This record gives sequence, structure tokens and C-alpha cells, in this order.
Amino acid sequence: MSSMFFYGTLCHRPLLGVVLGAESTCRVRPASLSNHVAHWVCNQPFPMISSSVEGDVVHGLLVQDLSPSDVARLNFYEGGFDYALGDVTVQPDAGGPLVPTQVYYPTPGLWAPGGLWDLAAWDARFGAMAVEAAKEVMDFYGQVTPEDIARRFPMIRTRASSTLRARQEPAPTALRTHYGLQDVDVQDKRTPYAQFFSMEEQVLSFRKYSGEMSDVVDRAAFVGGDAVIVLPYDPARDRVLLVEQFRMGPLVRGDQYPWTLEPIAGRIDGGEVPEESARREAIEEAGLELDRLIPLTPNYPSPGASTEFFYPFIAICDLPDDAGGIGGVESEAEDIRSHVIPFNQLMSLIATGEANCGPLVLAGWWLAANRQELRTHS
Repeated sequence: MSSMFFYGTLCHRPLLGVVLGAESTCRVRPASLSNHVAHWVCNQPFPMISSSVEGDVVHGLLVQDLSPSDVARLNFYEGGFDYALGDVTVQPDAGGPLVPTQVYYPTPGLWAPGGLWDLAAWDARFGAMAVEAAKEVMDFYGQVTPEDIARRFPMIRTRASSTLRARQEPAPTALRTHYGLQDVDVQDKRTPYAQFFSMEEQVLSFRKYSGEMSDVVDRAAFVGGDAVIVLPYDPARDRVLLVEQFRMGPLVRGDQYPWTLEPIAGRIDGGEVPEESARREAIEEAGLELDRLIPLTPNYPSPGASTEFFYPFIAICDLPDDAGGIGGVESEAEDIRSHVIPFNQLMSLIATGEANCGPLVLAGWWLAANRQELRTHS
């Protein structure tokens, strides 16, 4: 049996429980590590630890009686992020002799330290998401490498945040049936494909309107993440900004022109709220600073086959003649061209079918219905 000292996110008991699994019988107690300091990793929702001057103390958890399986699961969870175990000695908070153990140190020079680590602040913003993300990570234990998990982790966090929003947001049932998750019996679940996106297949039965349960069926869904849709509008100049880029969907379908006209759009990163994502994506895709965001109705664009959920906005902003150009995040292989056009031209493009992206069509028609009020009061 071995032991480890945790100073960061694994001090969150629900997260530690998911990583270790229900069969773990390890012992957990508070302890402190002297002559070390823990910082946030700059621009990341997790910490790093480093040696420091005498007098600094890091408080955390000493986890003892770890089985080989426990250690393997912990190394799988931490390994892809270039953390490696190093020897330390900690003091249990309840007193007693010092305990030799190990702690996960980051690869030197890999991360830049930010402010001092604050577990309570992390838990308030990221704790629930981290637990949900860890469930997906540990489902892959024994199937993929830690490095594979590290590459997929941004989208895993995005999907985790999507799941939390789905649980927490209002779900009115004024017209539709009040049937809920308790009326679906999932007998088996598997993930036959998982990369940037994933596919989930479930064997299930569901309650019918007669009140009886359906036959057992096999169903699958494309698992994306929640996304923002942003149509920038300048009411003074009566202009909109569209983006154009290459898209895989039209290509795979066989469209002879797989470059599409769209609103600004992008995934809501783990830990973001939709409004933050909308402003970030506008800068990344079009170099555009947004003023007021007008939320439209959030929606499932294709609920029969996809988990994707859209948060659309009309964004009031300034669109001068030079607002267009080439944008996108180079590290994500984005090559995006912006077009600043009169509102009437947008509606002509929708009418001819050249603008055939569903979220753009819906946002365009909303703007057509509300444009005069926006021009009057903006």
C-alpha cells in the first residue's frame, strides 16, 4: 500500500471519489506540507505546487493505504497533464509523526503560476463541472492513454458544463408531457467513438403516452457541447456581420460548395457562461467588441440525433466599413472571413438559399421582426 498528498482539486472529496472509484478503501485525513506553495496555473482552472522559502505551508489531504489499482487510476487521471510524483514529508493535522509520501509536481517550466490557490473559489466555479468531467474521463480508464485524455479534456469539460446547464436550467411543461428522466430506463450505455466530438449509444425503453413502457430500443446521439450563436447588428448603419468558413457537414453531405455563411458561433468552454463565450468568440472570429447582447430562445437544433444546444444572441455593436476581414484561432486551424453587409442583403441571401445555415436564418427572421424597434431605441 502507498500514500499521496493532494493539495489541489483532488482535495475536493466528490472528485477524489470519482477518480478512485467506489471500490477504493483508502484512508483520508487532513495534512500539511511545509516549505511549499500552491498557485493557480495562469489562465487555467487547476493548481500547481512548487518548493518555496521556509515558512510557507500548503494544506491538503493525506491519502493512505492506496492500492495498486488506486494508484493506477490516479496516474491515469493526472498523467496526461505532465504531472509526476515526487517524494515529500507531510505533517498530519491531528498530530503525530511526520509521514513520508508523494505529491504530483508539474513538469518544470510547463505552467506559469498565477495567484495563490484557493480551493473554495475553485469549488464555487468549477467543482461540479470537474466532478462531471471526471466521470467521463474515468469511463475511459483502461481504454485510452492519459495523453489521449489530455487532448480531449477541453471538450470533456465543455460536455460536462453542458450537462450541468441541462440539469439546472428551467424546463417548463405547460404543453408537453411532464415525463422526465425517471420515465426512461437505460439498460446499457456505450461510447463507440470519442475524439473532439463523441457518439453515445444507449439501449433503453421510454414511457409511452399510454403510460406503458416502450419496447427496448437501441438509440444513438451525436454528443457535442452547448454553443453560442451571435449575429452582430449595427442599428445606426443597419448592417450585420456574417462569417464564412469551410465546414465538414456540407462536405460529407456532398455539397458542392462546403463553405457556409453563418453567424459567429462557438463552443461554450467549461466554466464559461454563454455571455462570456459570445464575447470571446466575437473577438476570436471577427476581432469584434460587442456592446449589448440580446438573448433569443435557447434551442436544440436537431434533438432527434444530437445533444447540441444553442444560446443565440443578437449583438448590438459598431460595424464600420473596415469591420470585416480574416480571423479565427490559428491553433484550431480556423480560417474565417467576415462580411459586413446591409440588413436587406442578409434577407436576400436567406431568400435565395445562399445563407442556408439554420441559426443564421432564425436570427435573421428575428431581426426582421424586431429591427425597427432596435433602430428606434438604440
